[in-house]
Amino acid sequence: MSVDPENSPEPRIRIGELSRRAGVGVDTLRAWERRYEVFRPSRSPGGFRLYGPGDEARARRMSELIAEGHSTAEAARAVVRPAGPPAAGAPAAEEVGPLVEALVALDEGTANSVLDRVLATLSLEQASALVILPAMREVGSRWSRGEIGIAEEHFASNLVRARLLALTRGWGSGGGRRALLACPPGEKHDLALIVFGLALRDRGWRVTFLGADTPTGTIEEAAGRLRPEAVVVAALSLERIEAEAEALASLARSQRLLLAGPTEVTAAARRLGAEPLPPDAVEGAAALDAG
Repeated sequence: MSVDPENSPEPRIRIGELSRRAGVGVDTLRAWERRYEVFRPSRSPGGFRLYGPGDEARARRMSELIAEGHSTAEAARAVVRPAGPPAAGAPAAEEVGPLVEALVALDEGTANSVLDRVLATLSLEQASALVILPAMREVGSRWSRGEIGIAEEHFASNLVRARLLALTRGWGSGGGRRALLACPPGEKHDLALIVFGLALRDRGWRVTFLGADTPTGTIEEAAGRLRPEAVVVAALSLERIEAEAEALASLARSQRLLLAGPTEVTAAARRLGAEPLPPDAVEGAAALDAG
């Protein structure tokens, strides 16, 4: 399920905050919007313009192109009408390699530029499924093969995680169903769970995110307080689930518990009284929403 980035319920900010995040003056942003229609703001009930993640990415890309020597008009044409169909898998897939190479080179500027392009032209779900998660899987594979070290893996994870978390503002508000998301003790990787939460948010859910390495007792306590419609526990390794099997089975008796992760993890769900989710984060969110 794809989502139009301009019409999805992603966090919206006012122009002052957009200016701060993008590093571009308010007057300049207003000129770009007025003359070139670079941004596609919505309106608050009070009449204020509200800007989304796509607008922020376009502002960053405009600034980058102008710094490279392009005229403002040329930059606007490139940003507003990027080459290739935004939703096409092939053009998006071409960004995976540049993102991976920037991440393993510890090149923050280039990595952020790639992410800016991707987020400006694709919905968040498309960007995650076609570029971000495949790139991170490749980084993980290179680390497991000994081709890169811990520094590169940590740099990549932290940079991408920070970009995704910047999009989570307000995901716990609203009146929709609530999901409590966490990783079990020892599980340090929560990128896919963040993507899962963002995809749920785009479907109208409220998200309470406890993140990586959360004691199972803490998850159970939070679930008892919040009474969410779903508790999702995500892990990359079956070992993490087996170590908490008794506590998770107890949690499943009082809450709707779902397990997310690779097939070996979700295969254990029924035995614990939980439900399995598809291994793909976006597909998993769609499955939970439909169920």
